[in-house]
Amino acid sequence: MVMAFHLWLVFLVAAMGLAVVPGPNSLLALSHGARYGHRRTLFTICGGVFGFLILIAIAMFGLGAVLQAQPDAMTALQWVGAAYLVWLGIKLWYAPALELTKLAESQIYSPTSLFRQGFFAALSNPKVLLFFTAFLAQFIDPEEALLPQFIVIAITFICVEFLAEYGIACVAHRIRPKLMQSGQRFNQGCGMLFIVLGVSMTLA
Repeated sequence: MVMAFHLWLVFLVAAMGLAVVPGPNSLLALSHGARYGHRRTLFTICGGVFGFLILIAIAMFGLGAVLQAQPDAMTALQWVGAAYLVWLGIKLWYAPALELTKLAESQIYSPTSLFRQGFFAALSNPKVLLFFTAFLAQFIDPEEALLPQFIVIAITFICVEFLAEYGIACVAHRIRPKLMQSGQRFNQGCGMLFIVLGVSMTLA
């Protein structure tokens, strides 16, 4: 048996709770959903869940413990992640205000660029790796094969995360006219949140 059903239900509820906690990827889904629409934001979301999939794999197969034992590596990853979040924040801060008319092609990011932003946003906080290591340990049975458990846990988490971020993008797209009333302030608010997230990583 890969995972007891009641244990899987507990993990499902926990994953749903984690998915609704504001973070870089949910914020990116909000911003991109408002700017580019929920369909194009699918590329951003797919990049994010792919990044989370890699983090789950690393956590389950032991690198989280290595990072805990090597604080220098942890510190380096933390600074790189913080710098990336601050860079995203600055880009959002100076992004043009939303318009009712269709965005020009020069304003629309390519699917590859959107995917890359979501992917690196997921990987930008190395503390997530340590969190996954501690969190997933509660649901892993060391007496069972690890790979089947990884498949169940990973699929469950990325499905929950995907639906949560897509829901955020859809809501952002629906209330886009209201967001446009605030124009540049919406972009600056999202950008400031990214900058705060990046700076807080270096201070925590």
